[in-house]
Amino acid sequence: MNGLNQARCAGTVIWMIVAGLLLLPQHAEALPREQVKLPEPLGYVSDHAGVVEADWKAHIRSVCQDLERKTGVEMVVVTVKDMAPYATATEYASALYHRWGIGTAQQDHGVLVLAVAGTRQAAVTVGRSLLGVITPPVVEEVGSKYLQPSFKNEQFGEGLYRAAVALASAAQEVRVGSQPRPRAKWLGFLLATMTGVGALAFLWWISRPDLRHPFGRIRRGEFWGSGQGGFGGNFGGFGGGMSGEGLK
Repeated sequence: MNGLNQARCAGTVIWMIVAGLLLLPQHAEALPREQVKLPEPLGYVSDHAGVVEADWKAHIRSVCQDLERKTGVEMVVVTVKDMAPYATATEYASALYHRWGIGTAQQDHGVLVLAVAGTRQAAVTVGRSLLGVITPPVVEEVGSKYLQPSFKNEQFGEGLYRAAVALASAAQEVRVGSQPRPRAKWLGFLLATMTGVGALAFLWWISRPDLRHPFGRIRRGEFWGSGQGGFGGNFGGFGGGMSGEGLK
C-alpha cells in the first residue's frame, strides 16, 4: 500500500487505497449517470468475469439473502473482466448501482461490491442511508484485510465472500422501514418514584412491630375492653402483614 488519499467530490469523502487494488467507498449519487452498455444483473452474485467458484458463489448468495431478510439491506456482488469505458472502478460501480436500482426499494439501503478481475481492482458503492454505518474506515479495513490479499492470489471468490460477511456484519443492526417507538419517559419516572416510595414505606412499617402486631398496644390499654374493636384491629394488622409479604 503506497498511501491513503482523501478527496472530496460533490460533498462526499472518498477514501482510496492505491496498490494493485483500488477500493473506493463512494456515495451512490456522487458521479453522473452515463448512458453506456452495462451488464445485466444476475441476482445477488453477478459473476460476469467467471472468476467465482460455485461454492463461494453459494456462500456469498447466502450472506446477501440473510442480510436482506433480517435487515432489509440489499447487497449485490459483481465481477467484470474490465471497467471500460470508465476510467475507475468507482465510476463503474456507481453506474451499476444506479442502472440496476440497488437499494431503491429499500429506501436507499443498498451496497454494491465490484471486482474488476483484469486489473484486480475493487470498489464499494454504499447507499445514502447506510453511510453512517458502512463508513470509509470500515471499507478500508475490508479492502486491506480481505480483498487485497485474496485478489493478489486470484482468489476472488474467497475475498468477495469475506468482504460480504464483514459488510453484512457492519449493517446487522439496521432495520429498513422501522420507525423508532416514542418512549413515555414520564411513565418510567412515575413508576420508579412509586416503587421507591413503596419500598421506603415498607421498610418503615417493618421497623415498627407495634404497628404490625397489636399485643404491645393491648398491654398499653389501647385495646383493653374494646371488644369487637380489638378483633378488628388484629385483623387489620394481619392484613398489613400479608401486604408486606406481597411486596417482597
